[in-house]
Amino acid sequence: MYLLAIGWLYVALMMALAEGTSTQGSWLGAFFTFLLYGLLPISIMLYLLGSPSRRAVRRKAEQAEQAQATEAVAASTQPDGGDHAAAEPLAPVGKEP
Repeated sequence: MYLLAIGWLYVALMMALAEGTSTQGSWLGAFFTFLLYGLLPISIMLYLLGSPSRRAVRRKAEQAEQAQATEAVAASTQPDGGDHAAAEPLAPVGKEP
């Protein structure tokens, strides 16, 4: 993907250089040639082709955040997993009921 972008920018730069050094061209025209034939199409292409990776990074961050929230809730609950007192109290250490 990046090789294609580098090649396209090289071609657009050569086009702009040819227009800038031409007797009938101008450097302002060369600038707009590079901008409109080089940077704009490549930026759109890289944005569109980068969408799946951005989506995957966002999904992974959301899953990590959800897992962290789940761990925080699990750590704050009582040992029996509920928000109420245990049905049978635990015997003290070393004594049988």
